[in-house]
Amino acid sequence: MACFRFPGVLVLGLLAACAGEVPAPVELELADSPLASGADGPVRSPDGRLEIPDGRTAADARTADASFPDAPGTCSVNGVPGVCIDATTCADMPNHVATPGHCPGPANIQCCTVKGASMATCDPSAVPEPNAGLVEEPGEGGCPAGMLRIAGSSSAGFCIDRFEASLELVSDAGETSPWSPYFNPGAHRVIARSFRGAVPQGYMTGEEAKGACEEAGKRLCTDTEWLRACRGPDGNIFPYGNTRETGVCNDHRDLHPAVELFGSVTNLTSPCINELHDTIDRTGSRTGCTTAEGAYDMVGNLHEWTADEAGTFRGGFYVDTIENGPGCLYVTTAHNTLHYDYSTGFRCCTN
Repeated sequence: MACFRFPGVLVLGLLAACAGEVPAPVELELADSPLASGADGPVRSPDGRLEIPDGRTAADARTADASFPDAPGTCSVNGVPGVCIDATTCADMPNHVATPGHCPGPANIQCCTVKGASMATCDPSAVPEPNAGLVEEPGEGGCPAGMLRIAGSSSAGFCIDRFEASLELVSDAGETSPWSPYFNPGAHRVIARSFRGAVPQGYMTGEEAKGACEEAGKRLCTDTEWLRACRGPDGNIFPYGNTRETGVCNDHRDLHPAVELFGSVTNLTSPCINELHDTIDRTGSRTGCTTAEGAYDMVGNLHEWTADEAGTFRGGFYVDTIENGPGCLYVTTAHNTLHYDYSTGFRCCTN
């Protein structure tokens, strides 16, 4: 099949499976189209649809550059953005489907969207509390609840959360209540917890992770501590050994969740992303993804912030544990500690 890469300004979630290439988004040249009007270009309406500054949706803006007659513009099916291309080409793309009646031109030019995608997958205003009622397990090796001890070579070592952290909201009176793990806590006072069977907290900045650990009388792990806990006393590359075993940890998803929801890698702070199927695992559910001393999910599931003031998170997440290094050696340093998205979580340490 042909690989399509049109130079342009709007990237939609269409992936071309080309021999020897990582599937890449199709780009449409829309320089002369309504979508390119306005200083800020296209934006996204509250329900997730592409929208142009004068209020018309992407479904109404189907005129593209005349130099691309096989791609006459963008389209939308039930609120899911797509692109008008030949239906046969769309059928050759993994996880895509062509729908007639949404594009101008000949009948073979149809709206190609991500298969099964829906803007109504979740209500972004809902605030589910899946961790209500959970309690921390007793600590091990003299560590606080929810933690276990990592032995040091010449010292007592340190304690680390057995599970990726969850949050509880702290009232002015010091009482706690569940916090929804799909929302950034912002200025709210929150405390870190280490629960088994929880949906761990994504959407965290490094500063918020640090504050939540300190609220619990803990701290973020140093990079040295984090690596020692993940790699174990033998220095393994993965929590379970030196050879990658896909699926032992929550380390791979065929389709990026934002592409499935929104048609492109965008809106990365939407609570709907981690509410989607096959995203975050509940803590401790992958029994094979355990370090030598018993910490879960240090590779995959969520990125984990460390104490590096310049901004570091480690371990990869449920879409990728390879791109920035294998397993425990996966490290991202591209963001400062004010960054957050659906993939950024944490766990705490203490002495």
